[in-house]
Amino acid sequence: MTHLFVKGADISMLKEVEEFGGRYYLGEEQKDLFEILQIKGLNTVRLRLWVNPYDEEGKPYMGGTNDLETTIELAKRAKAHGMQFMLDFHYSDFWADPKKQDKPKAWQSYTGDRLEEEVYRYTREVLEVCRLCDVMPDLVQIGNETTNGMLWPEGKTPNYVPEKQSFEETEAAEWDKSFDSLAALLKAGVRATREAGPMKIILHLDAGGQNVLYRTWFDEMSKRNVDYDIIGLSYYPIWHGGLDDLQFNLEDISARFNKEVLVVETAYGHTTESLSGADIFTEEMSRIAGYPPTVEGQGQFLQDLMETVRKVPDGKGLGIVYWEPAWLPVEGTSWASLAGMKYGNDVSEMGNHWANQGLFDFEGKALASLDVFLK
Repeated sequence: MTHLFVKGADISMLKEVEEFGGRYYLGEEQKDLFEILQIKGLNTVRLRLWVNPYDEEGKPYMGGTNDLETTIELAKRAKAHGMQFMLDFHYSDFWADPKKQDKPKAWQSYTGDRLEEEVYRYTREVLEVCRLCDVMPDLVQIGNETTNGMLWPEGKTPNYVPEKQSFEETEAAEWDKSFDSLAALLKAGVRATREAGPMKIILHLDAGGQNVLYRTWFDEMSKRNVDYDIIGLSYYPIWHGGLDDLQFNLEDISARFNKEVLVVETAYGHTTESLSGADIFTEEMSRIAGYPPTVEGQGQFLQDLMETVRKVPDGKGLGIVYWEPAWLPVEGTSWASLAGMKYGNDVSEMGNHWANQGLFDFEGKALASLDVFLK
């Protein structure tokens, strides 16, 4: 893989949006989303993968219902437009993040060596399907926002508390045991990926501006000789501190661990208006982040973020990936169905609460902030 600055987008919701009638426009002309992204200078597509995002009756969990078939379909479209493909293994049937890392339904009884074997088998199987479909990833995430581990309870680590910028107090023996278990699961996924082909491997945490988290977590991985290439970070300025915090962290961890760094998730609002009345991005959030809640403010944030990543010494700052810039608020699309909420034990209002952080307006027209990727 040639070294290029990653200008990426996670568009895992795309198939669902299109099925509910979502369309995309460059000016007044309707175009395929991939063509618009390519025209605007984006070169990488990130896609999440869930093991089995359906309930026992076959009802989809939504949120993109990102099973392997959907992922392959979107990856083919990305490759057809000459874009890199980043595969994001969640190792869950639905959303995996610091608050939830549920084992897939079919893996519920697996523990210890059996669970590690399943992570290895599943990872190899997915990558073999990618090979047969001619969509081998360029970059692979082993887990998604694994700040507090993955595949709970076996792979759960002590909770990191962002408000305190520290981990919950834990007995030394329990601390070591939990990180031993997580490292073994990560190693299983890494081994399968290394055997499948020459892909760069990412380990990914959230809270990109919090240096204590990254130093501590990756120190534990280093002690256990976990193999990887890139430190992936989520960085949302409404939650994760200022760009100076991010810059300090990027420069510190890239030097400390001698690894490349990549912001694999970011976003910012272009308005505080909300069709649903429940969008996450609000006027208060914009005050916290320090950029105007406008298309111009969104573009300035992205420009400043890319410059921050480019400043990382020795070319170790690889780029950024915008999270769900094309998730339009079309009727029917939702972060979760009732079945998905029940699986994740996370019941709240259905719908799209992200639309005002997209890089398209509510009708699907490309915003001027997309032009930042051309620079």
